[in-house]
Amino acid sequence: MTLPTLEVAAGLKSWKADFQKLLPVLRGLAFVALVAALARPQLTLKEENIKADGIDIFLSIDLSSSMLAQDFQPDRLEVCKRVAAEFVEKRLYDRLGLVVFSGEAFTQCPLTTDHRVVVDFIEQLRCGILEDGTAIGMGLATAVNRIKDSPSKSKVVILLTDGVNNAGYVKPITAAEIAKQFGVKVYTIGVGQEGTAISPISRRSDGSFVMGMARVEIDEDLLRQISKMTGGQYFRATTARSLEKIYDEIDRMEKTEIDVTTVKRYSEEFYRFVWLALIFVLLEILLRYTVLKAIP
Repeated sequence: MTLPTLEVAAGLKSWKADFQKLLPVLRGLAFVALVAALARPQLTLKEENIKADGIDIFLSIDLSSSMLAQDFQPDRLEVCKRVAAEFVEKRLYDRLGLVVFSGEAFTQCPLTTDHRVVVDFIEQLRCGILEDGTAIGMGLATAVNRIKDSPSKSKVVILLTDGVNNAGYVKPITAAEIAKQFGVKVYTIGVGQEGTAISPISRRSDGSFVMGMARVEIDEDLLRQISKMTGGQYFRATTARSLEKIYDEIDRMEKTEIDVTTVKRYSEEFYRFVWLALIFVLLEILLRYTVLKAIP
């Protein structure tokens, strides 16, 4: 009886058999990629020696109810917050802090190089978190107290208000004298248009404000005197655009060159090798059990 045999195919070769020999190579490449990932490779994105501007700056912002006046759109406070935040983001190498005041003063953020934190605090500002009033002396004195011991060569306070000093136990001139004594330069900004504006004139029992026409009163003589005593400058902002120009001018004037030694930024690259190893392993498994599957 004759039985079937595969002797005639004994000398034949298949491309699949040749490629099967390469499957261990894929596993080896996966092992090499994992070893490379464990070495934690990094890519140096930037390395440089630079000269930069480094100044300590405290913003002292008025939060009295009159800052809700609508001669700026939507109101004075919102415009001041936006422009102040833009100023902070420009000062890349400075330390900045934030003081707020109305009838009393409060340090909202101490000096820091984390500008995102300062901007977040600025964005959260609102009228009514402090006793109402305009304590210009307290707002300036609090900022000076926070910055006076700074080792920085240049110390600046930007005092922004829209009113007349009518509260607080520290007189504005006394605060200015203290600033002068500690070498703190004060730039003063008066915010508000000339004449009258829609402003809060009273407050309801639920805390909301009653709006009406009120006269814009800014003690410009006092603000000029404070800035002159400390070597700063007084500015009047009657529009959002003029306020932006004021901050731009202060930005240009306050430049102090410092050495920043070496700045390095690294990018972790190990994950690329992990993905490569995974691809090799999956490719081996896929080929072994599909196209290059061997018959027992």
